[in-house]
Amino acid sequence: MSTVPVRNEAGEVIGEIPLDLDAIAPPVNRQLLHDAVVMYEANRRVGTVQTKSRGMVEGSTRKLYRQKGTGRARAGMRRTPVRRGGGHTFGKKPRDFGYRLPKKALRLATRMALRSKFEDEQAVVLDAFSLQAPRTSHVAKVLAALGLAGASCLIVTDGYTPLVYKSARNIPGVAVLPDKDLNAYALLRHRNVLLLRPAIEKLAAVQQAAAG
Repeated sequence: MSTVPVRNEAGEVIGEIPLDLDAIAPPVNRQLLHDAVVMYEANRRVGTVQTKSRGMVEGSTRKLYRQKGTGRARAGMRRTPVRRGGGHTFGKKPRDFGYRLPKKALRLATRMALRSKFEDEQAVVLDAFSLQAPRTSHVAKVLAALGLAGASCLIVTDGYTPLVYKSARNIPGVAVLPDKDLNAYALLRHRNVLLLRPAIEKLAAVQQAAAG
């Protein structure tokens, strides 16, 4: 079983946590991760686009000119789609793009995304934040000490932590997410992941219990 170093706010290694990547997830399935990301992106779409059909365009239904005898091509009303300002033949309408993958597939995609972060050395475990009040500068200094500054970073906390959330929300590219809300999309859209020690210990305990 491999171990993961635990660092303090100065970036120094102060301990290790046993973590079996094979117990977290099987080898990464790129197609499953792709399907999960596409689903999350589709669910984010608002779907409020709409254009006018010929029935919605304002104007008369009067025939522009008589059918025969003018030498011109026959024509109907001015709202027809072939004329400038007319309605769209197959106009876009509001729709819901959302759909869901099976729960087991989403949970597996989350675990695979987390495993990929550890395999790519883009995951760091922090012992704890020593915050007594919201301090954006303090969190920024910690990220710099851990080598996570200058790139997008997801901070995974043990439950909802208001101090960490309020301190990190104004840092560009940094997001805070409780461990129970962790998902593949949040992991993959950020380059680095910073996990607090209680969150990774809880994850390791859950995986160990599931294994046996």
